[in-house]
Amino acid sequence: MSSQRIDLPADLVAQIKESQGAVQLPASIQTQLCALAMSAKTHSYSPYSKFPVGAAALAEDGTVYLGCNVENASYGGAICAERTAFVKAVSEGQRSFVAVAVVTNLRSFASPCGFCRQFMVEFGKNLQVIIFSYRACIRSIVPLFCRFTCASKMEASNSTPSRT
Repeated sequence: MSSQRIDLPADLVAQIKESQGAVQLPASIQTQLCALAMSAKTHSYSPYSKFPVGAAALAEDGTVYLGCNVENASYGGAICAERTAFVKAVSEGQRSFVAVAVVTNLRSFASPCGFCRQFMVEFGKNLQVIIFSYRACIRSIVPLFCRFTCASKMEASNSTPSRT
C-alpha cells in the first residue's frame, strides 16, 4: 500500500493553511478517503480479534497515507490502522495532517481508541476524524479535541511531565 494523492481545490488548500487544518472537508473528499481506507482494510492482519480496520490519513499537501491494523500474539505488539498510517507518513517526512478516515466491518461507527487519538493529536490539533460504517459510507465527523491532561500541561509549560 503506497501513498495516494487527492487533488485538493486551491481554495481548500488556502483555507487549510489559514486555519491550521481546521476545515470541514467536502463530502466528495470524505468519500475518496472512505474508499482508500476500505482498500487499506483489505490488508489487515487480524487473526486474533477478527476485527479488520483500515485508515487513510490526509496530509495538508493532499497526500494520503494508508494503514491497516496489524496484530501480534502478544497483543501489546499490535498496532492500530490509524497509527500505521501516521507512522508511514511521519517516516516519510510528513508532519501536518487535515483528516483521517477510519473504516471497520461494523454496521455502526467505531471511533479510534484513546491511544490513537493521543498519537494523532501530535500531528494535528484540528484533525478531523471521519468514521464510516461498513454498510454505506455514512459519515460521522468527530473533531479531535480530546487530549490527555499530561499533553496539555506539557504544551502549556513547554517541558516534560514529572513522574510523581
